[in-house]
Amino acid sequence: MSSTSTPPVPSRPARDVPVPAGFDITPHLSGLGAYIAGQANVILQLSWPGVGYGVMNSRVHDGSAMAHPIKRARTTFTYLAVAMLGTEEERTAYRRAVNGQHAQVVSTPEEPVQYRAMDPWLQTWVAACLYYGTVDIVEALHGPLPEAEADALYAYCARFGTTLQMPAEAWPTDRAAFARYWEEGLAEVSIDEPVRAMLMDLTMLRNLPRALRGTARFHLFMTTGFLPPVFREHMRLDWTPADQRRFERTLRRLGAVERRLPTRLRLFPFNALLWDLRRRLRRGLPLV
Repeated sequence: MSSTSTPPVPSRPARDVPVPAGFDITPHLSGLGAYIAGQANVILQLSWPGVGYGVMNSRVHDGSAMAHPIKRARTTFTYLAVAMLGTEEERTAYRRAVNGQHAQVVSTPEEPVQYRAMDPWLQTWVAACLYYGTVDIVEALHGPLPEAEADALYAYCARFGTTLQMPAEAWPTDRAAFARYWEEGLAEVSIDEPVRAMLMDLTMLRNLPRALRGTARFHLFMTTGFLPPVFREHMRLDWTPADQRRFERTLRRLGAVERRLPTRLRLFPFNALLWDLRRRLRRGLPLV
């Protein structure tokens, strides 16, 4: 965590966690869920100071969500698409492209928090947050998963980390081990005022042109609803029993809508972004 030297940039993905044969990730991917819960997951990830300060103080300015929100969203959602749906060759190519930016995200000795984006320890936390959010969305919209399906999904979601620097052995061995890891990870949560202010700007859509901020109140409501209580406390966001009832009603209605959608619409924008990645690869265009 304290090193400020730039590490080598490996080009191949790490070994993956074994997944039961025949498992299909597509029923567990939700473009709607990513929209309504995405910012809450960003807060989970950035609640670790090494991640929060790395994003806030990144010197890769063209990847800033505040300065370039559309580009940052495309890069992030393309990563999720290729990690979950891409081939090994596509994951390798995107890993190489992302590493080129991550290698530049390294703290200076003067910063209050030391970090580097290539740190497998930090990347494991980010992967854990993405897995937590995936299950949270699926179960919030459609109810609890059967045990065998939940186990298979857990193993598959290690790809959130192994597509970058997280070694497969860093992924907790099963869901019970993950639950312990998550509880221990909560002890590392610390959102100070600079990071909180940045996260609130993102939550209230202040990085978008004023004409596109009309859904900011809904965005705040859904983000707060998807945050576990400890994260709400760190973000100083209020939540009442009436809010919870309204939140659950909204999710039931959205879940009913999503179950009626054809697969191609339910997977949007992940399928579209994977198509765009393949187009960029064929044409030799930049991936990030």
